[in-house]
Amino acid sequence: MRNVTADCLFCRIVAGEIPATVVQSTDRVLAFRDIDPKAPVHVLVIPREHHADVASLAAADPALAGEVLAMAGEVATAEGLRDDGFRVIFNTGPNGGQEVFHVHAHVVGGRPLGRMLPS
Repeated sequence: MRNVTADCLFCRIVAGEIPATVVQSTDRVLAFRDIDPKAPVHVLVIPREHHADVASLAAADPALAGEVLAMAGEVATAEGLRDDGFRVIFNTGPNGGQEVFHVHAHVVGGRPLGRMLPS
């Protein structure tokens, strides 16, 4: 694997140094349960390769960005979210609420989620 950052939490999960509850995995993408879920289903989908945010990933490797989105859809299906709906969220940068600077999609659902942003 290339482009890994030693001090990145998600790179350490990919390396197996930090445990995670994996729900799906390929050679390039990993999905695992969020340790602080915001809904009954809250799964993070990440590329195994380090990219700081979704814009960086899309610019560097559009095919990998597509694989992340494809797995997000597969996770939603496997978790039973397709009929009632779900969200796929990419927080980008400090103002976007990003806390771990390794791109990750949140697949969230299992209950009504309400408005996306307060009015």
